[in-house]
Amino acid sequence: MPTPLLEPLPEPLPSHLVSRPLTADDARAVYETMAAQERHDIGTVEIEEADIVGDWQRPSFDVGTSTVGVFDRHHGDLLVGYAEVNGPERGDAAVRPSHRGLGIGTWLAGWMRDLARARGSVIVGMPVPEGSPGDLLLSSLGYHVRWTSWVLKLPQGARIVERTLSPGYVVRPAEPAEYPAVHDVVEDAFLEWSSRERESFEDFAATTYLRPGFEPWHLLVVVDPDGTVVGVANVQLVADEEGEASEAFISRLAVRRDLRGRGLAQALMVDAFARAREHGAETAGLSTDSRTGALGLYEKVGMEVTSTWLHRACHLT
Repeated sequence: MPTPLLEPLPEPLPSHLVSRPLTADDARAVYETMAAQERHDIGTVEIEEADIVGDWQRPSFDVGTSTVGVFDRHHGDLLVGYAEVNGPERGDAAVRPSHRGLGIGTWLAGWMRDLARARGSVIVGMPVPEGSPGDLLLSSLGYHVRWTSWVLKLPQGARIVERTLSPGYVVRPAEPAEYPAVHDVVEDAFLEWSSRERESFEDFAATTYLRPGFEPWHLLVVVDPDGTVVGVANVQLVADEEGEASEAFISRLAVRRDLRGRGLAQALMVDAFARAREHGAETAGLSTDSRTGALGLYEKVGMEVTSTWLHRACHLT
């Protein structure tokens, strides 16, 4: 696919900054930009390149019409800012700390609003670390807080206390034939508090078992005595700067509504973190937000909040 032509950004940005839609080949550059921002703002890197690749390979997402990159021609066309609209009400953006103060963030926010409005959305927002430059910028632009999210980690060396499951319930890796049932459990649980359209199975597949680096044990389930999937944990191994596994992250954790309060989620976490330790992970984490009411559950099992994020959004009408 030919690279789209670069076009100068509108004033008041310097003329050496240019923009173009991104392609799948830009995933690494986007990761590096987001990683630089996270390292500067929260002292650690939460994003992985595989996260971007997985999101961008969803059938519902068109990279060329849903993204934009800002490049610095004085630094060999270095990607210094990016934004995307990845759902009816959701976007993401990042600016390299070295290029803050040039109006890039404001320009990207405007681009995101314009695209979301053109697609018929009435609101659009994105997550930003609380108190970060991005948070302060969006606040100054009139973005309000829709909800709060927390990243929690299990302290190094700590373990979650095991819960004994009822007879016949088993935690194990999901079998490929069970993946549609896994998707149903996750979506049924998440749509109890999330106001969005149901995710297609194809999009779910792109970000789970088709995600780069996936191994069968990354998708764990609890099955009942009849063999029905009633709980799910999607584990991802996070690599350090040298590319070695350093942390396990549970990107999705869900239990069927009528079986909650029986320790199934805790059993999934224990199994997930134990398997991750066997694969080199030293710590473990997950995230939750104020819509779920689950923060207390994770703190109760010994996890600690390491960063707080705000989902800021603005109305488009």
